[in-house]
Amino acid sequence: MTALRQALIRELQLRRRSPNTIESYVTAVRQLADYYSRSPDQIKLEEVRDWIHHLLVGRKLAGTSVNLKIQALRFFFRHVLHRKDFDLQLPTRRSRKLPHAISRSDVKKIIEAASLPRHKVMLMTVYAAGLRVQELVDLTVHDIDAERNLLRVCGKGNKERYTILSEALVEHLREHWRRERPPTQWLFPGKDTSRPISTNAVQQAWMSAKETAGVARGKGIHTLRHSFATHLLEAGTDLVTIQRLLGHSCISTTTRYLHITESRVGKLQSPFDLLCLPPAEGVADRSDADSENPSK
Repeated sequence: MTALRQALIRELQLRRRSPNTIESYVTAVRQLADYYSRSPDQIKLEEVRDWIHHLLVGRKLAGTSVNLKIQALRFFFRHVLHRKDFDLQLPTRRSRKLPHAISRSDVKKIIEAASLPRHKVMLMTVYAAGLRVQELVDLTVHDIDAERNLLRVCGKGNKERYTILSEALVEHLREHWRRERPPTQWLFPGKDTSRPISTNAVQQAWMSAKETAGVARGKGIHTLRHSFATHLLEAGTDLVTIQRLLGHSCISTTTRYLHITESRVGKLQSPFDLLCLPPAEGVADRSDADSENPSK
């Protein structure tokens, strides 16, 4: 490991950034260095801008991916190289794409299509509690409060919260524990039982089950979290409660789900219906004809 990489990791750890953030920042700096085949401390600001332009225009990366790399480079140049003149003035536009949610029947199909019992329980847990994939792998047996039907979650930025714990899920978790008897505290340990299962392994289990179930809608396993929020909203749960269950810092993030609750849209009455205009020509005639046919 190079001295610069060690310095970057140390600086991020001092600021208590998550392992995922550290890995993403290190990767972004390494990719920049690989692009120019030079050490990152020898790369100029304008060259960084050219690389960002290449990612946006040449590779057509998603805005969220580019935003993360911009943040990583700002941190590296300012806090590791101490280049206070490094002013990467590029807008970090937030994605305006709506969350991908699927129906309850599709959720059921995917869970039932999972190849291994532990995979079924992992998918159940993500959906039942509205978890991020990292939150799932970080779960320990001590996070389960079956008496109060609560699940303690360590979210982004090490912010703890409680979310709902389904009574039906508790039974599946107990059976999972009896079946596997994991030797460590992790609820879903990896091959190395001293560590939790990797997020990649969980994603692969999701994609395999989704393909077997023949469900086309939705993307990564985050789809289950989006579906959890959408289905709660359709059932009448208020936004503030959903915000707290999901661990959103800002209510505006939660309000995105208002746009995808199809059942609510279908039940709305158009203001056009309130104008009391005469019916379209021929409607009355068709109504009389239909009345003669009891099957219509």
